[in-house]
Amino acid sequence: MSDSPRPARRGRLARSAAALAVLCGLASYIAVHQMTGSKGAPRCAVGSGDQRYEFTPEQASNAATIAAVGTSRGLPERAVTIALATALQESALRNIEHGDRDSLGLFQQRPSMGWGTPEQIMDPVYSAGKFYEGLEKVPGYSRMPLTVAAQKVQKSGFPQAYAKHEPDATLLSAALTGRAPASLSCTADIKDGRPGDPAFVRTELVRAFGDSAAPTSVSGGAGAGRSATEPAVLVVPVGDGSDRRGWELAQWAVARAATLRVAEVSYGGKVWRADDSGGGWSAAPGAGDAAPKPPTVRLRLTP
Repeated sequence: MSDSPRPARRGRLARSAAALAVLCGLASYIAVHQMTGSKGAPRCAVGSGDQRYEFTPEQASNAATIAAVGTSRGLPERAVTIALATALQESALRNIEHGDRDSLGLFQQRPSMGWGTPEQIMDPVYSAGKFYEGLEKVPGYSRMPLTVAAQKVQKSGFPQAYAKHEPDATLLSAALTGRAPASLSCTADIKDGRPGDPAFVRTELVRAFGDSAAPTSVSGGAGAGRSATEPAVLVVPVGDGSDRRGWELAQWAVARAATLRVAEVSYGGKVWRADDSGGGWSAAPGAGDAAPKPPTVRLRLTP
């Protein structure tokens, strides 16, 4: 007697294999699209090749806030990397209103454990500041393994989970602290007719970076005798005048473009435009001209 399966059984096996392949393909599709969004959706990226991290504009905006709060406290890039890796693990850089027990926000901080009120914790500037406040109390945190430093602040039940996010957090912190110029690319969907609000952008700059980042001038846009048909342009001082600080401000604006209604960012002879399908930086017109003194970042908002 032959050991070969009967035709009906072979048919069932083939159909089962095909169904399994479809399910696997669907699972892969969902996993990829949960991380990077569907084709054509706004997206951001840092790095290249195998050293590349892709994420959403929402995640980029939150990451930029975390980085800005850290550098504004005078903390080193390593502190920003630790904070970003922690937020990647705790919330995937999403400001979520739920979590384990009463945990909330980017860092899943608990009101019942003294982190603040729910309203405070849901403010990314506040929650990032509270994380750094805890980190600054850890002696020698910058020389510790990231998992150890993060755990001393978070008291997590799964401290080793922070380790897998260190490569992505390192890429993010290099861009968002300005060490890696023009390394953050983003596409932004801001074509819904809502104009950018210079007052709101100013408020967000000052909340993240302090008074030194308050725009020195605003032209165009509605209000104060300006025409509503002209886009507002804000000139942001580069504080200490360093190139690194300039790129920190410029890439913060790109990361937060969707929220702030920023259509164009110019700095260091390069320009980023929201309507550029690639989302990257290119040479600005007149890039060979002398840079403005003192150096500034220019933000053009949607009209």
